[in-house]
Amino acid sequence: MEFARGIEDGTDSLPAAASAGSERGKMPLVLGDERRMHVRAYNHWVSLLQGRAYPSIEDLDPASISDFGPNSVLLDFTGGIEDPRIAFLGRALREEGDLDGTVERISHVPSRSLISRLTDHYLQIIANRAPIGFEAEFVSTRGHNTMYRGILMPFSSNGDAIDFIYGVINWKEMVDAGTEAQLIADLTAARRSAPLMSPAPQVWADGPSSGFDERPAAAAESLPADASLYDRLACARESADAFVASEGRSRGALYQALGHAHGIAVAAAQEPEALADMLSDAGLKKQARAPMTPIVKLVFGADYDKTRLTEFASVLTHAERHEVGVGGLVAYLESFPGGIKGVVGAERALRRKPPQADATHWDSIAAELRARPPLAHVDIARVGEGEFVVLLARTDAAGGLNVVACVEDDKALTERAVRRAAA
Repeated sequence: MEFARGIEDGTDSLPAAASAGSERGKMPLVLGDERRMHVRAYNHWVSLLQGRAYPSIEDLDPASISDFGPNSVLLDFTGGIEDPRIAFLGRALREEGDLDGTVERISHVPSRSLISRLTDHYLQIIANRAPIGFEAEFVSTRGHNTMYRGILMPFSSNGDAIDFIYGVINWKEMVDAGTEAQLIADLTAARRSAPLMSPAPQVWADGPSSGFDERPAAAAESLPADASLYDRLACARESADAFVASEGRSRGALYQALGHAHGIAVAAAQEPEALADMLSDAGLKKQARAPMTPIVKLVFGADYDKTRLTEFASVLTHAERHEVGVGGLVAYLESFPGGIKGVVGAERALRRKPPQADATHWDSIAAELRARPPLAHVDIARVGEGEFVVLLARTDAAGGLNVVACVEDDKALTERAVRRAAA
């Protein structure tokens, strides 16, 4: 049985889209564990809204979307709604339905092809004037039971009327019962005949065995220079999910996630309001003293290990300090001695390093204190030769101060006290 529904009605955790006749607020970001293709497509649609009732068709280029473009179709209603033109048909959908260039309109679509599952719902978009998600299973032209999930999203050429619909669909074919039983039997027999193997040692990202990562880190997945924060976050979360699924063993996935997170941090300088919306939707707040922490929480989740989140934030802070370009963090981490651990160590050492005294500033502080009238004069035996000393006093019963010690051999303490007194 097939179910088609408005976005807010199903289990997909997609936010509801207001009808075209009502006031449209900000479209919230999809959060949680949902990472399916149709959700990423919806986030892309949201990113193109830009305060309009519908995204402009001029902003959509399906052929350039490597993620879900091959699984998509674009319908053109400018010539009428009875038999819309197919303006774009992704490679994966063409191959699934064995379709050639003669399929130019909906009436040309075979009834048992997967693309017909999308086109069957297009009138619901016209009626609801909002994205529609759906999921079902059917028997394809090849006789395979196929489960699919998709979404249709409205676009406009003039900002008012829906004259284009963009659909994205993902699917998987199920084998018949006989084939499944044979596969299970073959796997069972293979396991029984396989020689026993000693347990493989655990490989931890950035650990002593990190060089044995089965998926070596490569350059972060390229994104267009004008990619939205939502697209960057979707890519970052996919890499983070892959890292978590590997139980922390895939250094490549971790580097990819941090590379995309760095891209978010850099792009946020141009889109501060978009970042604020994303943080608000996730229940996170900006942190003036640790601005990268909310970003890594967006990518890995607020409940992720706090120690690792702090380390990941240090990596982004380091990248910002050294002006690492977007897309360059993966290569930077690969070449940095010790990888992530090395970067975190460098950041900690930098924070521990005492600030260098500014000679000119120190001279002005000393001159200011020399000019101050003394509060009192104390005759006390001195040990050192420094101009300024620290005296430790305790109050007496009469409210006065009794000097009990003279600290002259701690230069750092004396300088801090002098700077504090001049503040």
